[in-house]
Amino acid sequence: MNRPHRIPVLLGMLGSLLFVLLPSCSGDSCPSGPRSPGASLLAREDPGPPPGPVTIPLPGGDATFWPFTGRDFTGQGVDPVNVVLLGHADPVAVRDVLLALDGDRTAFGFPPVPPFDGPWVEAIGDVQTAWGEAGWTGSVIQLQLGDYAPLRVHLRLFRVAPGLTLGAAHFEALIPGTTEHQVLSWEIAQAVVAADLARSGFLAALPGSTPPITPAPSWRDIPAVIYNGLPPELVELIGGPPQPVSGPVSLVNDGVADVFTLAPGAPVAHAPLEQTREIPFDQVVPKPLCSDGPYDYVHVSGLVTLHRRGEVDAGGAYLYDGGYTGQLLVTPMDVTVYPPVPVGEPFPATVSGSQTGFSYGEQNRAQARDRRLARAGGPPEILDSLLRVASQGRSTYSVRSRCPEPMP
Repeated sequence: MNRPHRIPVLLGMLGSLLFVLLPSCSGDSCPSGPRSPGASLLAREDPGPPPGPVTIPLPGGDATFWPFTGRDFTGQGVDPVNVVLLGHADPVAVRDVLLALDGDRTAFGFPPVPPFDGPWVEAIGDVQTAWGEAGWTGSVIQLQLGDYAPLRVHLRLFRVAPGLTLGAAHFEALIPGTTEHQVLSWEIAQAVVAADLARSGFLAALPGSTPPITPAPSWRDIPAVIYNGLPPELVELIGGPPQPVSGPVSLVNDGVADVFTLAPGAPVAHAPLEQTREIPFDQVVPKPLCSDGPYDYVHVSGLVTLHRRGEVDAGGAYLYDGGYTGQLLVTPMDVTVYPPVPVGEPFPATVSGSQTGFSYGEQNRAQARDRRLARAGGPPEILDSLLRVASQGRSTYSVRSRCPEPMP
């Protein structure tokens, strides 16, 4: 299925793109949250439906689901759902369909350059949530084209009802000096997934589309400080306005998801897929713990190591585990001047996280825990979050934090 209106063809112009150089945030361009002295706890257990579900007609009957992904159970949308999968559409089966493909997408208008010329592999990414008639579920299956850096197409899959899986795909760039990605396009990623399902040989019916289910003509944006640092070739690829811009650039979103009905038969990828990435952190960022206001910035340096391992066992169940660790050095910075200058002594910080999950038919579970601990000379600053999304048992989200009292 050729979707030329969704991606300008670059004729190989990305071939020389090796690194996306972005400036660090400064001033109030990346605002930070206020300090909350003492200990605090935010917890949600066995959550109900989010606000704003949609009911749409699909082959086989109407389906009701939330058309976004989330980071918890609050109903605050993060990524729009732009792929709807029916039939033999368990996320593990969809994984097998995509992993079996090669990287040649030139017949669909994609240039033979990374990340568009590579095969799908397992992706390292945050666990996100989705909701459907079977309740809340987590992104056990995550796939990517490309590598963690500098560019990739990232796809999360969610089984939300029998025979109904939702996909949220986006094209993104790693922000240098951090472990964070910036979404650059929903539409390009949606077109990649559509092309690959069309050429997979496992479609049981002609592709279709939903009515509008998410906001159009845009959803979310690219901050100006990031957009103005993108290479011109990348700006052309995503169809953005000329640089420089003075404000955020909206991410185009047509609000419509592609619908695919899959047939059985894809070969099962039983072999373990494992990856490890070392990311050098070297960036000025809003103070992530116990911030004293919008101008409380720090320079963070050090190495963060990420890993993920996933496999399908002999019984057909998919299991994965992953996480990250890092020992960092944090230096308070004055960002009211350019370039920012240190205004305090460096102090150590430790970051770590773990993920586990499985998917087998109607049973699935995803769990992610993240920990931050910093010692700025006094009592430690602590943040500990836990997200657990399970088809059976308790689903919960909690954030525990502790900030020392401000110095007099």
